[in-house]
Amino acid sequence: MKISLILGHPNQNSFNHAIAGVAKETLEKNGHSVYYHDLYREKFDPVLPGSEIPQDAHLDATIKNYCREISNSDGIIIVHPNWWGQPPAILKGWVDRVLRAGVAYKFQENDSGEGIPLGLLKAGTALVFNTSNTPEVRELEVFGDPLEKLWKDCILNFCGVKTFYRKMFRIIVTSTQHQRSLWLKEVEETVNTYFPVPADLSQ
Repeated sequence: MKISLILGHPNQNSFNHAIAGVAKETLEKNGHSVYYHDLYREKFDPVLPGSEIPQDAHLDATIKNYCREISNSDGIIIVHPNWWGQPPAILKGWVDRVLRAGVAYKFQENDSGEGIPLGLLKAGTALVFNTSNTPEVRELEVFGDPLEKLWKDCILNFCGVKTFYRKMFRIIVTSTQHQRSLWLKEVEETVNTYFPVPADLSQ
């Protein structure tokens, strides 16, 4: 399987990077091909220019490559911190520029864009790993867990991805090394569950 692994965190020593590293290692150990992108390290430009909005717009080579990879992916893993109940701007920009009409979704013929879209991504499963310093009770009672709605319904289901799993690790700022080790083990187990060794390789 081909898996897109997208990381959005500016600190190379962050726990987000550790999560992405374990996910990548586990995928490769299980025999999958990984399209791995550390958006900050790659200096991804998140600003969507107006000229890029039309479905038939001319795209530069970098964006074309991202679009090609996400179209070819059998699965997706997203890793990012919870910033103001949202992903970092660089990752939101990746969504804006890469999960575009004609690549990730389309509308029915003669539909002007007001109807229900048809998801185009062939990825059957998406995992989202988040980190936060907000206690779970406060996140749910005060903020309503906006990241769950955003990734599950507003983005991934919209683009045709039917199987979705998300895990929030908290509280990062006060976590111990032992706790982080347990969390990384959970990441490994989750990736193994959703993207195991293909049957034809395990025999």
